[in-house]
Amino acid sequence: MVGAIPQLIELQQVPPAPPFCGRPPAPLLPPHRRPLLPFPRPQTKPLASVLKDVCDAWSLPNAERYALQYADGRQTYITESNRGEIKNGSILRLTTSPDQEAERLYNGIRSNNVDVKTDSLKKLASLSQDVTFAQEFINRNGLKLIFCIVEEGNEPCAAMLAHTLKAFMELMEHDFVSWETLSAAFIKKIVSYVNMNAMDASVQQLSLSILENMVPSSRLLFDLVKKEVTVDRLLTHLQVTNTQLQLKAMALLIALLLAATDAERSTWGTLLTRSLLLNLHDRRMRTPMDPYSQVGETCLHAAFESESEAPTSNFSTERRRSLCAKEFRKLGFMNNSNPAEDLRRAPPGLLALDNMLYFSRHTPNAYSRFVLENSSREDKHECPFARSSIQLTLILCEILHIGEPCSETAQAFYPMFFGQDHFFEELFCICIQLVNKTWKEMRATQEDFDKVLQVVREQITRTLSLKPTSLELFKTRVNALNYSEILKLRQTERLHQEETLAVPVLELRERLKPELLELIRQQRLLRLCEGTLFRKISSRRRQDKLWYCRLSPNHKVLHYGDVEEGVQSPPIESLPEKIPVADMKALLIGKECPHTKEKSSGKQNKDVLELAFSIVYDVEEYRLNFVAPTRYEFCLWTDGLNVLLGKEMTSERTQTDLDVLLSMELKLRLLDLENVSIPDTPPPVPKPPSNLNFCYDFSHAEQ
Repeated sequence: MVGAIPQLIELQQVPPAPPFCGRPPAPLLPPHRRPLLPFPRPQTKPLASVLKDVCDAWSLPNAERYALQYADGRQTYITESNRGEIKNGSILRLTTSPDQEAERLYNGIRSNNVDVKTDSLKKLASLSQDVTFAQEFINRNGLKLIFCIVEEGNEPCAAMLAHTLKAFMELMEHDFVSWETLSAAFIKKIVSYVNMNAMDASVQQLSLSILENMVPSSRLLFDLVKKEVTVDRLLTHLQVTNTQLQLKAMALLIALLLAATDAERSTWGTLLTRSLLLNLHDRRMRTPMDPYSQVGETCLHAAFESESEAPTSNFSTERRRSLCAKEFRKLGFMNNSNPAEDLRRAPPGLLALDNMLYFSRHTPNAYSRFVLENSSREDKHECPFARSSIQLTLILCEILHIGEPCSETAQAFYPMFFGQDHFFEELFCICIQLVNKTWKEMRATQEDFDKVLQVVREQITRTLSLKPTSLELFKTRVNALNYSEILKLRQTERLHQEETLAVPVLELRERLKPELLELIRQQRLLRLCEGTLFRKISSRRRQDKLWYCRLSPNHKVLHYGDVEEGVQSPPIESLPEKIPVADMKALLIGKECPHTKEKSSGKQNKDVLELAFSIVYDVEEYRLNFVAPTRYEFCLWTDGLNVLLGKEMTSERTQTDLDVLLSMELKLRLLDLENVSIPDTPPPVPKPPSNLNFCYDFSHAEQ
């Protein structure tokens, strides 16, 4: 947006800080008095002039000692090169300039005061993310100061060392200094932090990150790190419970493997190279099967020949092909006459065939059960094994990013990967059985194939996000996440997307509940004041007498008495019996009521149980017994009596009414009603139409 809306800047007056000050300067004015000044766009005025105007407005001399900085987020300094990125509504603050702050922190780090030194290093780690500040600090030979702290190793606490390493990482990210300038003493010190047993986890994480960045920079640094780092120690880091430490150790392992030659990788053993093992499937994944190759056809026939009902070697070629086509159809190939056609697509290519063979040979019972179970199902309801295996292999390749280069920003780390020599194949064996299970839960047909595989993808992805530590745990969790659970999760997420379950909306719901519950209480009491006609039930269950009960307008007395047939709402004066609300002791419901304990027919007794309630009153604990005419009246009366007794309303109608009122009130509150006048009184009800000719008569249409 240009020109129309002024840019708002929050100016926080910060005086120049004295040297050796370990804490950031405090504002002179409280937060509610910090001025918001317009900073119009487009910004044509030089930044130095803007700073001078602001400092003059605050009577601050030496405007060159100040700078503007974002108040939120990364707190980047505003310069002529990035001022165009300022967005309308951004809040900036006036603070000391980068060169002044760099000088102050440089002196603070050299201080003999431990607190000042620690605070300065902590501030340095935060500000070093800004390129302008980083350049100022490096120009003062600040990196040499950090090198000395690390190489000397006299830091009194782990926190100070962690701040030092964090600041070093942030400064090196800007590429002002080459990694090759690092001394051997500095690198050996960083390696020692990795190899130590008793070392703070945050220091080890930062040390691993530093080594990871060194390795790809030059062959010399790679050789030095490879020589100093013990592989056993890195593998030990993979077995700890600290996920971030595992992730950093894995990142260094991958960096070493990527920079190493084939000969060097082989010397590190199978366990270490397993970190890149998934990408070894890339070649098979990208290799399609040639459907016209005799070798491919022979492989397929040999692979699944055990499924034949009889040996085919003694049959003619045509007879053998016919039997094989029947078996391939049973296995779920789409092209049963030449199943190699199904494997032409790459990815997943031949990797899908490898997975099918692994499943059939290493879990023969599960494989046979899958095939035989589906071959006996009703037509179109069978789950095709081969087609499912091909699609599942593709899904697993996409989820695990097989064939993609290693990412420097990836955060996915699965400890269970290191517990198996054939992780991908074992994962496939679990997931192909999951496909069959989900297929049955969805009662799927061939037309639902894509839907089933979408659900399976979601089941796998959601389970992997839980970071299971072993394949057994993965198997347990993914099987527990059945189709009905997936539907529930989708519904919940849909409500979140519609903001029904967003945190601010939930907070608003909680604030509205007391008010709306009070509204329901008042409605219940009003209903009791109107009264209800009840039927008396004699010992023979004859409902031949009527009586009426109502609450007095002041909510202090219950009036009741017998009435004649046809009387709908008798006046309160005609009801002779009274029960003071103050004498009411308890409310009984259902089986607790004395008039429901008499023997009777099952159905009639069940009906009475659902509508019966009793009031216990007076010191003698007399009981007034009710049988409500409907469930609705039962809910209103039991709620109203609970209100009179000072208890919570417990009927299902209360929750229904509360949900309706909350939904309506939330929608009204969330509407954008700005500049819309809401009348104090409801609009008048329109007059009825002069005729009803607009009604559609179905009887004429049927004739």
